[in-house]
Amino acid sequence: MIASHYVYWIFFALMLTGLYVVISHGNLLKKLIGLTLFQVGVFLFYVGLGKRDGGSAPIVSDEVETYSHPLPHVLILTAIVVGVATLAVGLALAVRIFEAYGTVEEDEVLDHDKADHMAERAVERDGGGP
Repeated sequence: MIASHYVYWIFFALMLTGLYVVISHGNLLKKLIGLTLFQVGVFLFYVGLGKRDGGSAPIVSDEVETYSHPLPHVLILTAIVVGVATLAVGLALAVRIFEAYGTVEEDEVLDHDKADHMAERAVERDGGGP
C-alpha cells in the first residue's frame, strides 16, 4: 500500500521540507521560500487526490467511462492566486523591513527593536530632557 502511494509521500516530504525551513531559519526571505514550498506541497496533494486512474477530464463523451474529480483542481486555482498574493505581500514587507532595519534576519530586527524600546524607556524615566 505504501509503495503504491509513493506520490503522496513525495508531496508530504515537500510539505515537511517547507515547514522545516519556516521553523528553523531566522531569515525572513528563507521563511517566505519555506512557506511557498509548503503551499506547493499542499496544492500538489489536493490535485493528486482529484486524479483517478484511467480517468479523463470531466468532459462528457461517449467513449469515456471514468472521470477525474474537477473540484480539487478548481479549489487549487483559487489557492494559487491567494498564495501568490500572500507571497507578494510578504516580499513587500521584507523589503520594507530591510529598508527600516538594514537586515531581514529576525533576531537582529528584534534586538534592534528591543534596544529602541530600552532607549525610549530611559528617556521617559529621565524626564525627557538633556
